[in-house]
Amino acid sequence: MTGRSLTPLTNEILSLRAVRPVGRVRRIGHGTMTVGGLATEAALGDHVRIDLRDGALRGEIVDLSFEGAVVLPDGAGEGIRIGDPVILDGPPTIAPSDHWIGRVIDPYGQPLDGRGLGRGIVERPLRASAPRAIERRSLGGRLATGLAVFDTLLPIVRGQRVGVFSGSGVGKSTLLGNLAKGVDADVAVIALVGERGREVREFVDKTLGPDGMKKAVVVAATSDQPPLTRRHALWTAMAVAEHFRDHGRHVLFLADSVTRFAEAHREIVLAAGEVPSLRGFPPSVAHMITALAERSGPGPKRSGGDITAVFTVLVAGSDMEEPIADILRGVLDGHIVLDRQIAERGRYPAIDLLRSVSRSLPEAASGQENALIQLARQRLGAYDRAELMIQSGLYAGGSDPNIDAAIRVWPALDAFLTEPSPDGPSAAFARLSRILFVPGTASAPKPPRTPSDR
Repeated sequence: MTGRSLTPLTNEILSLRAVRPVGRVRRIGHGTMTVGGLATEAALGDHVRIDLRDGALRGEIVDLSFEGAVVLPDGAGEGIRIGDPVILDGPPTIAPSDHWIGRVIDPYGQPLDGRGLGRGIVERPLRASAPRAIERRSLGGRLATGLAVFDTLLPIVRGQRVGVFSGSGVGKSTLLGNLAKGVDADVAVIALVGERGREVREFVDKTLGPDGMKKAVVVAATSDQPPLTRRHALWTAMAVAEHFRDHGRHVLFLADSVTRFAEAHREIVLAAGEVPSLRGFPPSVAHMITALAERSGPGPKRSGGDITAVFTVLVAGSDMEEPIADILRGVLDGHIVLDRQIAERGRYPAIDLLRSVSRSLPEAASGQENALIQLARQRLGAYDRAELMIQSGLYAGGSDPNIDAAIRVWPALDAFLTEPSPDGPSAAFARLSRILFVPGTASAPKPPRTPSDR
């Protein structure tokens, strides 16, 4: 065997600990249990392993006192008995490596594809701190995405954090798969939280496919798994992304979805005694979400790597004011709204451009490109305001030049939002310009002069 093939085994051996503190189950309640003997050894958030007669069960310490440690088991807890040994494993960590690229793993770093998976050298905490604000780089250049709408009207730049707000079944998973394959990144780290098992397999085999998996690490926790496992999925995926970022790589981080992450957190902290306040969500959920989002973005200047992140949020009835959507929208650099009515008429991705914003603009585009973006939004806005009159036949041509121009370009402009962009942003902007300047339409506003134009 070569030295390289022995590295994962060596790392596994080095991670072994000869001695671990052991406690005993003292009380079993509804959803939690009390463990004696660990109160002075354990810390809040530490993981434990409960040795049962027919196996083992993970758990997390959610409360500590001199009387004992309160543990939330990672499962239903059937089979736990008074006196069962509880082994303290300490704070949860993972040790990613390049061997993880192309693999599907669970939130504890174990492979889900039936093949062995070696450990890396460095242990990383799941709940790490974000880079210090003063040490971070600025946002980078515009990224080619393979989709015309993001190459032009809603640009994504290196290190940007974007939210996709959507109801269920509106096409967000397909959109994430297209971004994973199209965005120019060294590694794509994808977190699938609370998905159906069938959807995980379809996402890996069909949506991503072999080409997408060549540069991807997928962290999956299905809907039937306990809340501890589902909450860990996003933290594990972010720790994997940070590993590659700290090695100087550009990482595309895709999370589906933050809503299920927040729901899992709610189950855990309510069992620990926290009181709900935000429409049933506990106060701690706001910090949990913002801390996760802040870990992505431009990396420290010393590392050379960045995490460009796309977070999805499930919004019932397109309610952008519900707590999770409102919390996340406030810390992102843009939001993309998917509309069910647009999906129902067969246009995918079902992006509602007028409700979507990229905060990388205007810096991410030239003066002429910003003028095209402004004109496209004007045309779509004019058509949207007059659509009811147009569809019902109440609008008379010639009444408003802006509406007349919007009617002429709307079919092609609406179709443009679904187009691929194989040749990059420049070709996509050229296509957009040809759509907007059809004969008979008003001319575009002159772009402001910038230093690059002079």
